[in-house]
Amino acid sequence: MTWPAAGGARVWVRGPRLRLRDFRPDDAPAVHVYASDPEVTRFLAWGPQQWEATEAFVRGAAGAWPARSQYELAACLEDGSLVGAGGLRLRDLANRSGDIGYTLRRDVWGRGYGTEVAHLLLHLAFGRFGLHRVWATCDVDNAASAHVLEKVGMRLEGRLREYLWVRGSWRDHLLYAVLEQEWRPQPGMTLL
Repeated sequence: MTWPAAGGARVWVRGPRLRLRDFRPDDAPAVHVYASDPEVTRFLAWGPQQWEATEAFVRGAAGAWPARSQYELAACLEDGSLVGAGGLRLRDLANRSGDIGYTLRRDVWGRGYGTEVAHLLLHLAFGRFGLHRVWATCDVDNAASAHVLEKVGMRLEGRLREYLWVRGSWRDHLLYAVLEQEWRPQPGMTLL
């Protein structure tokens, strides 16, 4: 199976069912499906988005490459349909650390795509960028996201009290991390 770059967007990594590629300006309508959904953004510091904010995000993410330290990537199925996003941020190059995050459309929840996106992001972080430590946070009430982070081998390191201001209140987050010596590449994942 091949994963061609569509419309000039670079494909960074592929898995058994998904690929992570750069955003393109024409992705805005597909992104807005999940970015404007109150249930999808319930635990996030952003959203639900208005169209203008979604369009600005996609325009910024699409114009960010080739030289950057933040990778906001479209998560696409084999048929090319965009079902969400994954982000890798290279935070401290001297200490080789970064963080990941992901968001998916509600209609694809419960199918293992979140786990695959997280695995792909870790593959990119350790395999392409040679990071030593990758961390992620999730809202204390977001059990599904905590489960994904545990499934990809991240360990709970603690609770960040009043970490983010979300829609009128401070929210605690759980901090997870994995070290390069703990990470195990998953079968069927390829850097491109």
